[in-house]
Amino acid sequence: MSLRTRLTLVAAGVVAVVVALASTGTYFLMRHELYTQVDTQLAKHASEPNAGFNDLSQYAGDEVASILPDGDVSNPHNIPIDDHAILEVALGNAHGFFRDARAVQSGVGPVTLRERVQPIAGGGAVIVVRNIDYIGHDLGRLRLILILVALGGTALAAGAARLLSAATLAPVRRLTAAAERIAQTGEPSERVPERGQGELARLGASFNTMLASLEESLEQQRRFVADASHELRTPLTSLQTNIDVLRGGVELDPEQRRRLLDDLQRESQEMRSLIGGLLELARADGVQPDKAPFQLDELVEDALERAQARFPAVTWQAYRIEPTIVDGYRDRMERAVWNLLENAGKWSGEDGAVEVSLAGGELRVRDHGPGFAEEDRPLVFERFYRSAAARAMPGAGLGLAIVREVAEAHGGTVAAENAVGGGALVRLSLDGAARAGVLTDS
Repeated sequence: MSLRTRLTLVAAGVVAVVVALASTGTYFLMRHELYTQVDTQLAKHASEPNAGFNDLSQYAGDEVASILPDGDVSNPHNIPIDDHAILEVALGNAHGFFRDARAVQSGVGPVTLRERVQPIAGGGAVIVVRNIDYIGHDLGRLRLILILVALGGTALAAGAARLLSAATLAPVRRLTAAAERIAQTGEPSERVPERGQGELARLGASFNTMLASLEESLEQQRRFVADASHELRTPLTSLQTNIDVLRGGVELDPEQRRRLLDDLQRESQEMRSLIGGLLELARADGVQPDKAPFQLDELVEDALERAQARFPAVTWQAYRIEPTIVDGYRDRMERAVWNLLENAGKWSGEDGAVEVSLAGGELRVRDHGPGFAEEDRPLVFERFYRSAAARAMPGAGLGLAIVREVAEAHGGTVAAENAVGGGALVRLSLDGAARAGVLTDS
């Protein structure tokens, strides 16, 4: 059952219940009013002086009978009064009352009577009777009218609800159609119209925002795959070429063979670094493990020792390495810190210097190399971006992109700038995840 049909049935059902309750209330209110009018008139006529035992003629259309305590009855209209309850009133043992009765009227047949039995001063009782078949007739007509009104109101409500639900659910149908087309084509470039300011308009805006995010994500994925394929192709081609030469029948002297093996080693190291970077970025886009606290200062000190071994010609200077606890992912942060140090060491050259500090939740790495070109600085954290000067050096342009991914995963930021006096300065800030202190064993 469609949502439109369900809304129509609910609206029609609610209207039907409301109309039924209103009709029932109207019916019983009218019935009460009609009986009240009759009872008031019967009580008035029963109280008139000439309604007593000496004048039992018709009174204003009502029929009258009376009975004395000794059982003497005056009943010219043959009103049925052989009732113990009436005799009890005549004897003074009961109060007067109203009641309905059935009687057979000559030439008419069975009729419904309304009776007022009222005691007479000095003893006895008077019975005033009125034919109330007209009330039943009027109430029957009222019932028919109310039933027709209820059915018509319910039908109109159902029709109006269907039209209203069609207009209200039009944005939902557009969203559904757009979702189905996107599912078929796989292209989230379509957008739905955004009209109005209600909930459905906001739903359309949210849907378009989701489509925009999905489109951007797919585009990033396509670029990532294309860039990764391009970056992998170069070292793979070089590896294959060198392997073919080594396996060929060409005689190589020891020096040529050594150079080929060195090239193979260098290319395999670049492949390993590139694959590691790709895995790190794919991991950043996937499900994250649970965070855990670790000592960032110890991680930085370990990375400095590794950098000194990797770049022995560079002077590594550590300033103010404060004890810092970070709630996050230790292995990913280790990769980011190493990328910063490796990038600084790579650009420092022979006899260069790199200065490292960790204070206030911020890691600062400054080298004394050429620094960032102004046109490159806004792009250095993009995946696979390599400046013109960097294309002659090993690497795939993933190092600083990984640093940014790790910083954002910890709620932090990373910034690149040119240091005063020359060189590059990269600042990794972790204010939200870092705090001063040393972890204690629990």
